[in-house]
Amino acid sequence: MDNKTILLASRPTGTPTLDNFKFENRELPALQEGEVLLKALYVSVDPYMRGRMSDAESYVAPYAVGEPISGGVVAEVVDSKSESLPTGAIVLGRLPWQQYIVHNGNGLSKIDPGIAPLSYHLGILGMPGLTAYFGLLHIGNPKEGETVVVSGAAGAVGTVVGQIAKLKGCRVVGVAGTDDKVAYLKNDLGFDEAINYKTAGSMKEAIAEACPDGVDVYFDNVGGEISDAVYLRLNKFARIAVCGQIAYYNSTSAPVGMRVEPILLKKSALMKGFIVGDYADEFSVAAKELATWVQSSKLQYQETITEGFENIPQAFLGLFKGTNTGKQLVKVADPEV
Repeated sequence: MDNKTILLASRPTGTPTLDNFKFENRELPALQEGEVLLKALYVSVDPYMRGRMSDAESYVAPYAVGEPISGGVVAEVVDSKSESLPTGAIVLGRLPWQQYIVHNGNGLSKIDPGIAPLSYHLGILGMPGLTAYFGLLHIGNPKEGETVVVSGAAGAVGTVVGQIAKLKGCRVVGVAGTDDKVAYLKNDLGFDEAINYKTAGSMKEAIAEACPDGVDVYFDNVGGEISDAVYLRLNKFARIAVCGQIAYYNSTSAPVGMRVEPILLKKSALMKGFIVGDYADEFSVAAKELATWVQSSKLQYQETITEGFENIPQAFLGLFKGTNTGKQLVKVADPEV
């Protein structure tokens, strides 16, 4: 059986390249009692994976050089010796980048294909949607009439953050990197304002113009100069949810920027970093509410889907060029059963 696998070939310095990945055919072990044979259907590529390609200390263990890269995967059980996971079941798990995987079933969760498209379970109903939900509602704590700013607003997390903020009655300002993304945020998702940071000139002036009454909640996916500009507009008791810092992921030196502490002090503002796993005990409640919003069309969702297992590395590298709108996924195969 052809079983392509993608390994980490070397640790990148700066921005990753295709040279950091290696393709290899790996033989599958015989299926043992209690195990299942999985066929990958959709593979998620996410910015956090860049951190795992390095060996620096982080909140998750680094990938091992010469071993498969792993992440969120939706897969089909195509052969089973497990009573709980029959052939034909669709599952979600943190799995290696392989076309087929022999798995003992631990950590896999069944997906109901009738709730939403399978790919949604890696996006709005999965890690990105849950990240948006908890970061905004538990840290941002938005109140009706407040101004919410979202950086990386056209990405998998940012699009959901902005829409939930609108559901809570907030004025929402998004920051993105192309005119098409700005138009999408305003015309399709209902953002009140959106800024193209690549053409805005002075971000300080752009944020001030878009937020005449200041900023009450900032959902930070990016860091860098965009965040510096937002900090200058914070209102009293503002809340900042630090979700990602993609501006720094490929830096080869320590970032230098604004000292935010005096601003936080003067504004009595809260700034908190978080990982979605911090809220694991509440995932089921959040996922149910997200699914309800999706099914009632209160949340719109866009995906960028690349076809073909061999194109996973290119899809991942595209994240750092801003080529995706919404969640970036790779479709590997259709279900067999």
